[in-house]
Amino acid sequence: MAGASDNGGWSSDGGSPDDLPDLPEEWGVIVIPDDLSELSDEVDAIRAELRLSDPPTRWQRFLRRPAMRRVRRVATTALRAPVLIISLAVLVTVASLFASAWPGPPRQPVVQRTATSSPERATTLPALELLASDGQTVPLRGRLPAVILLVDGCDCTGLISDTIDAVGPEIAVITVTAATASASAAGTPPTGATPPANGKTVRMLNDPAGSLRDHLRLTAPDTTAAAVLVDRRTNIIRVVPRTLSIEDFRSDLARL
Repeated sequence: MAGASDNGGWSSDGGSPDDLPDLPEEWGVIVIPDDLSELSDEVDAIRAELRLSDPPTRWQRFLRRPAMRRVRRVATTALRAPVLIISLAVLVTVASLFASAWPGPPRQPVVQRTATSSPERATTLPALELLASDGQTVPLRGRLPAVILLVDGCDCTGLISDTIDAVGPEIAVITVTAATASASAAGTPPTGATPPANGKTVRMLNDPAGSLRDHLRLTAPDTTAAAVLVDRRTNIIRVVPRTLSIEDFRSDLARL
């Protein structure tokens, strides 16, 4: 009987060498035929499978190298940021185009002011100091609410009297003229600090510079008076540029 060294490490009885493990049992019985031509079918099948995958070209082998794979990864990472920025820019541009084309709420027509349009007047009474008939300065806002009558060039005795009768005791009646204090004192008794008429506050003030008329954007004096109704918070309730009758603003007295 030949030893293990005579037949390449295998025993003469067909068993496995002492140093090698046995084949797995799930493989079953493996039969090696004496004529290898009997395995031609299996050989053809294996060759057909190998022919399905063509051998890689030189370029493919070059790209499969580890260094080239690292280069591809770096390039892919570097391209992601610009692609993201470009995508966001495209989205913003498209959104702005849709926003500009989308119809918005209707705009109110702009009224152009012409030479014939009436100028906008102040909404609050200015903090002016006018002159009483005795020459003392009197703050125009010192007694509110009030009905202020600008009576330059107007024979408004009846209007002043009717206004005093129409207002309540909490509402002052203030007449304003452009006369100087000396001229007013010559023809009119001093009323800058006179007691109220019929229990009501009446003041006659002078505005030589015409500051109040300019601030209210009133026209030049004529034969009518201008009435200004002011509440206690210095808000101008109504301005009547020309009037000779209390009826032009009687209904507005209740708003003071």
